[in-house]
Amino acid sequence: MAVVILAGLALATIPRAAAAREVVDLAGRHVTVPDHPQRVLLGEGRFVFAMAILDRDDPVKRVVGWQGELKAQDPYAWQQLVTRYPAAAKVPLIGQRSESSVSPEKIVSLRPDVAIFGLSGHGPGVNNPMIKPLQDAGIPIVFIDFREHPVEHTVASMRVLGQVLDREKAAQAYVDFYEDGLRRVRAVVDPVPLEQRPRVFVEMLAGVWPACCHSTGKGNFGDLVVAAGGRNVAADVLPGAIGDVSLEYLMQARPDVYVATGSRSDPLKPGLLAGPGIVADVSARSLSKVLAREGIRDLDAVRRGRTLGIWHAYYNSPYNIIAIEALARLFYPRAGATLDPETDMARLYRDFVRLDPNGTYWTAAAGPAAAPAAPATSAAAGSIEAPVAPANAAR
Repeated sequence: MAVVILAGLALATIPRAAAAREVVDLAGRHVTVPDHPQRVLLGEGRFVFAMAILDRDDPVKRVVGWQGELKAQDPYAWQQLVTRYPAAAKVPLIGQRSESSVSPEKIVSLRPDVAIFGLSGHGPGVNNPMIKPLQDAGIPIVFIDFREHPVEHTVASMRVLGQVLDREKAAQAYVDFYEDGLRRVRAVVDPVPLEQRPRVFVEMLAGVWPACCHSTGKGNFGDLVVAAGGRNVAADVLPGAIGDVSLEYLMQARPDVYVATGSRSDPLKPGLLAGPGIVADVSARSLSKVLAREGIRDLDAVRRGRTLGIWHAYYNSPYNIIAIEALARLFYPRAGATLDPETDMARLYRDFVRLDPNGTYWTAAAGPAAAPAAPATSAAAGSIEAPVAPANAAR
């Protein structure tokens, strides 16, 4: 049935806008895109954060359709977006949370001038069988990537978006900001020998899943950890970007630092609350509940206070440089004292986007778990710096 539907899309050809130029996307494809596209379709709702850099006055003005994962999985960010830009609530959905939920018929019916998809994620990926029929129907599809290899691909993705959306100057200004932040982090991290870097475990959407431990392997949030000067302890057992490890593995791995990501808390589950619209003490208390779970509370990193809760959406956002800075300062509290993610957050929301900045994007735990403790003493820790509790980033 799906094959019949996809084949039928080729007959529903959309009148092409004036084609003016060719771009090379993150899949290495040469794509001809129209001049001045006014109808943009997003394969992920979270791409609105990139749109906010390029269409600063109104990031949803040109969006004619998007995937529904932002509303479903980051409800506080969604509510803050809709409050500032009420039109966002009326943008049609092409699907819900998963790639399999996307309707190619809906995409065609929205008549986009161009569609922006991610290499992988919640929307149609580069290997999805609907890509060719959509192209045959006259829809230029451009792939970007903030998720598979965020550190390597953020700059290239922003430049491609700038070319496609006639916002090259705005894209380059953000690229300069991004690369400057990365240079400052590298100045802290590069002198540290690999064997002396902290061993880090990231629990993705901590507390949301029935059991520990959803994590990141090679790519994704793991790339942010590596860029910040950490060693991702799950990278050797998770060949892909995301996967699960057992609590037993985590206990044996004995990470020096534990990082939880989160954006929501389901009923009766101790999920981390972080991101837009979250009050600082609520975020801190939610991290404390995450850390108090069986097994997690017994980790050396947790008992020593070497923990951090951080907004989950950094894993698929051009704003990931802020997360890299916050992680690097956690890993290297003395050498990284010059890093100032709070100031760069303020600059992001002052100079590049007009989204509501209020929220808590990373947090220490509330109470005793947040207090600085004794320096790491395990052999694996090497010359790791003494822990310092991270400041809450309330805005």
